[in-house]
Amino acid sequence: MASASGYVPLRPVGGDRVPSLVMMAAEEIRKKILAGEYEPGERLIEERLTEELDISRPPLREALRLLENEGLIDRRPRRGTVVRTFTAQDVHEILTVRSALERLAFESGIPVKNEEWLEPARAALTEMERCARDEDRGSLVQAGYAFHSALIHIAGNSLLESIYASVQQRILFCMARNLIARERFYEGLNEHVARHRHLLELVEQGDPVAALAELAVHGERSFERSLASEQDDEV
Repeated sequence: MASASGYVPLRPVGGDRVPSLVMMAAEEIRKKILAGEYEPGERLIEERLTEELDISRPPLREALRLLENEGLIDRRPRRGTVVRTFTAQDVHEILTVRSALERLAFESGIPVKNEEWLEPARAALTEMERCARDEDRGSLVQAGYAFHSALIHIAGNSLLESIYASVQQRILFCMARNLIARERFYEGLNEHVARHRHLLELVEQGDPVAALAELAVHGERSFERSLASEQDDEV
């Protein structure tokens, strides 16, 4: 079952429940990655993590395995565990797929047929507002994903929801890096939340043209532009 943040906990092969200590450790590391406290390519040193999280190595290693399965970290020969790095092409592909899925949801789901379908998006927006006040960037990214995932639901298309969920962690990573880029150059956390509030208001009004126009300029490609610029500078 998904948490309030929209993250869907993983279970190991066989169906046994993951120990709560492992899940808590994975969540703490995940939030630090999404908040930008651990940068792409940065090595995650086990000795340091055991001290920071106050856990032993066995549950830490299981937590890292979960994050590797999610695609947030990589294990590399002679380098150990590092935060995953996405290329400009990776990001372009992820955002292209995400945009297409969200447009399809808006085109087929607005006007919204069932008012109750909007409640998860409203709840996610409330959580985003709390995260912005607390400057909890990692949780803000997760709440942002929950918001967008809830808007996918308005289409009433289970296959569309399943496809969107299948790239959850890749979308989360791009949303996290995008938040960092926008906060650095464009907007504060409150403005970030305000954009999402405005998008939801347009969906609630039932005008697909206005909602799609806002979605097209919603800002998810800021990170893609900044990443392309950085890689051009390295050439």
